Amino acid sequence: MPAGTLYRGREGMWSWVAHRVTGVLIFFFLFAHVLDTALVRVSPEAYDSVIATYKFWLVNLMEYGLVAAILFHALNGLRVVAVDFWAKGPKYQKQMLWTVVGIWVVLMGGAFGPVLQHTLRTWFGG
Repeated sequence: MPAGTLYRGREGMWSWVAHRVTGVLIFFFLFAHVLDTALVRVSPEAYDSVIATYKFWLVNLMEYGLVAAILFHALNGLRVVAVDFWAKGPKYQKQMLWTVVGIWVVLMGGAFGPVLQHTLRTWFGG
């Protein structure tokens, strides 16, 4: 490990990496969303065609991934605020991270059915 490395490959480093990755993924989604929405003014037919591709099951899985990214980014962002602005934040950053992960897992489990209804129907009928 390089000298002066703060996290040394532990939980804090991985939460830092996940926060940056989810932020970039959300940015690219927003960029694509603005572009596809702008199509309605350029060519309503092209817009309808793009929207039709969103009904494909793979896109539905990507939507679930988007929900996962946004939820983790938001919860971890609150943890980062607590670490930065609460005097005891750095002391409890590891426990707060595992709390964030636990809440994220529970909420993602709850979102599974509602978000993936289309894909589940496509795969298993119903």
